[in-house]
Amino acid sequence: MSRKWFQNWFNSPYYHILYNQRDDAEAEYFIDNLCAYLKPDADARLLDIACGRGRHAVYLNKKGYDTVGIDLSVANVTYARQFENKHLHFFVHDMRRLFYINYFDFAFNLFTSFGYFDTKKDHINALKAFRKALKPDGVLVLDYFNTQKIVKNLSPQETKTIEGIDFYITKKVTGGKIIKTISFEHRNKDFAFKEEVAAFSMADFTELFELSGFYVQDYFGDYALNAYEPDQSDRLIFICKKTHA
Repeated sequence: MSRKWFQNWFNSPYYHILYNQRDDAEAEYFIDNLCAYLKPDADARLLDIACGRGRHAVYLNKKGYDTVGIDLSVANVTYARQFENKHLHFFVHDMRRLFYINYFDFAFNLFTSFGYFDTKKDHINALKAFRKALKPDGVLVLDYFNTQKIVKNLSPQETKTIEGIDFYITKKVTGGKIIKTISFEHRNKDFAFKEEVAAFSMADFTELFELSGFYVQDYFGDYALNAYEPDQSDRLIFICKKTHA
């Protein structure tokens, strides 16, 4: 079976070079605001889904919470494991597969760590796995880019120079996906990666949540948890609860 784009790109050191502006301060600001809103109990169990190198999970743990991070990238989890302690653990795991049952009080899927799969069924299966991992009154926080703003302001081509590497980036919307290609040369070698993320709208998410057993309790448009403005907001952040069918 051929490797998917996210298996190749997220395992690459160049991913972290290109996105080095995603700093800990931004992650901590977002987590602080979420915790103020959600008010987790001191003994709450938290799950960070597609945790990357663990910046959100590490900070949640620093705030005193028992936290587990899962990610498909072996490289990311290997890096994150240096931060493990009695109440912080990381595992290599595919979000579409079941991970614990009725165990977590809160599950977080942050920084557009969704929308990667080829089929609607895969996305629903992932959300169903999130749901099963949560306790009956558990809460899912899903943070996605605001597709409406991205499509409206799409820049088809740009170049970013970071750490001496010229990253040539193209973007297009096709087949219901926002496709970004990243090409560059480093140490006399040519590299090319891509990102294919579903251009999910508010209506798409509402349907996906309904089909997977969630309902939207609230939603926001940025990391300060301001109201969502379809044309202006940078993010689309959902607070979801399990339906009790």
